[in-house]
Amino acid sequence: MSEWGEFVVQDVAAPIRNALVGGPFGSNLVSTNYVSHGVPVIRGQNMGFRKWVAGGFVFVSEEKARELAANIAKPGDLIFTQRGTLGQIAIVPDGIFDRYIVSQSQMKLTVDPEKADVHFLYYYFSSHEQQAYIRQNSIQTGVPHTNLSILRNTPLYLPPLSEQREIAHILSALDDKIDLNRRMNATLEATARALFQSWFADFDPVRAKAEGRQPEGMDAATAALFPDAFEDSALGWIPSGWRVGKLGEVAENPRRGVNPQDVPVGTLYIGLEHMPQKSLALSEWGTADDVESNKSLFYRGEFLFGKLRPYFHKVGIAPIDGICSTDILVLMPISDSWAGFVLFHISSDALVAHTITLSSGTKMPRTSWHDIAGYSVVLPPENIAAVFSELVSPMIQEISANVHESRTLAETRDALLPKLISGQLRVGG
Repeated sequence: MSEWGEFVVQDVAAPIRNALVGGPFGSNLVSTNYVSHGVPVIRGQNMGFRKWVAGGFVFVSEEKARELAANIAKPGDLIFTQRGTLGQIAIVPDGIFDRYIVSQSQMKLTVDPEKADVHFLYYYFSSHEQQAYIRQNSIQTGVPHTNLSILRNTPLYLPPLSEQREIAHILSALDDKIDLNRRMNATLEATARALFQSWFADFDPVRAKAEGRQPEGMDAATAALFPDAFEDSALGWIPSGWRVGKLGEVAENPRRGVNPQDVPVGTLYIGLEHMPQKSLALSEWGTADDVESNKSLFYRGEFLFGKLRPYFHKVGIAPIDGICSTDILVLMPISDSWAGFVLFHISSDALVAHTITLSSGTKMPRTSWHDIAGYSVVLPPENIAAVFSELVSPMIQEISANVHESRTLAETRDALLPKLISGQLRVGG
């Protein structure tokens, strides 16, 4: 271990002006400076996306960016949270914007590539030990925060640069595969949702047949299931032979209450905090070891709908058997034939908007199964719903498989990280 060295963050900063800098002072950057496009601003909302600065950005004008030249971050820089969720760290990605402005709540480090690898430092600061150091050395007066002086003098214990790069490569390979799975899931969901929109909202196969055309991307047997004309209804023109009904006719809410005293140790648990917004892929869960109130039982493959503050649009497919918060509705189709139809209706913007309108409560609005069940839909014949479910079922199964693979990869990464960055597990020659 003799080749490992003790440093502080200042030692690995690039030998350039403003290599280690915080955001602008108070009135130098305020919300009235934001414009629709220009130079993006890195705020707290852009942290917490694992390795990269991401999410929706606000912008300042080119002129304002020139005024804040000292607070510029560029691709490859490391961003730290100064106030807010302490311990957050992210790398400015390449290939999106050529420069960013760091907000008042962040700090930026431009790393000297001859002394440290930025990806290694990301993992180093993500470790349990370093996260604990950040919390223990934060300033507790008022809102807990840190500052440049604390960051500048934060101790580092680093291996040679070549070993840093090897360690970062190993951990990055795991993270890259996790990110690939996430993007694959987003593509699978978008593909299935586009098919749902085409069949059950835009009625493209029916329109094609009504115009004497063969429906695109569809075999003759499937095309034969669709009518070639429309008829008027309470919801406007719908395919002939279809009807207006309620979502509750093809979906149900199994009420399986669970007493906390009856929950075995280690039972898997999903709360609203585990559910992402606008994504069917639920990749996070915990255990119910400390639950103190009644919960709901669900099974793998059933659908979970966040009923508290439904505007957050938290709807997903259960990747496990477990229990969930009673702020989550467990939903399922009345039969496998209706699975895809139900899933893409309950996760649609239109249904979520419907539940928002009917939610009760001002500060903590909630929707209900009654609201969802009463949602008006155009119901196709069951055989068409069944064909759709058969088409999207492999996509849904792949989403679930990717979730579980990513979970395993994350566990592997988290087990390797402390051993690699401490030197307990060595790489290379």
